[in-house]
Amino acid sequence: MDTATSHETGRISYREAVLDDVPALVPLVESAYRGDASRGGWTTEADILQGQRTDPEGVAAVITTPGSRLLVVERDGEIVACCQLEHRDEAEAAYFGMFAVRPELQGAGLGKQIIAEAERRVRELWDVREMHMTVISVREELIAWYERRGYRRTGRMTPFPYGDERFGLPQRDDLEFELLVKPLS
Repeated sequence: MDTATSHETGRISYREAVLDDVPALVPLVESAYRGDASRGGWTTEADILQGQRTDPEGVAAVITTPGSRLLVVERDGEIVACCQLEHRDEAEAAYFGMFAVRPELQGAGLGKQIIAEAERRVRELWDVREMHMTVISVREELIAWYERRGYRRTGRMTPFPYGDERFGLPQRDDLEFELLVKPLS
């Protein structure tokens, strides 16, 4: 287990998720994006999407799919954040997703540490040249945060899966995902 200490976030450790973590990870992801609890942080999607963000099957699939990892972040033995890392051979890239930090811990620098650790890990694990992610294009504040971390907008869009409640219940009709890319040195 890797550990690090930060003045803002205390002692944190990183490890790969196991299936026994699913019951803790689903509510973590939900709390970072959906419902009233998500309004305690700045990453909420509650005004544009209602319903679920993920479910136990989706989290379990990330954990068990070959070439995929779910990185768990703990502080003092308690899960406080997570992110998905997936190797995409065809693009010599890794995909970064399912990024969730407890709402009350957002804005304290933990997210910056996690994304840096994720980038370090994918270079070490898979020797990839880029990190990719998709972000809902109307999430300007979130996209700006990623741009400050070196990600760039590509203008490549994919449609939001309207009608598939596994991805939530859209509150507007202009949602789509934009690919963001960061070269990894």
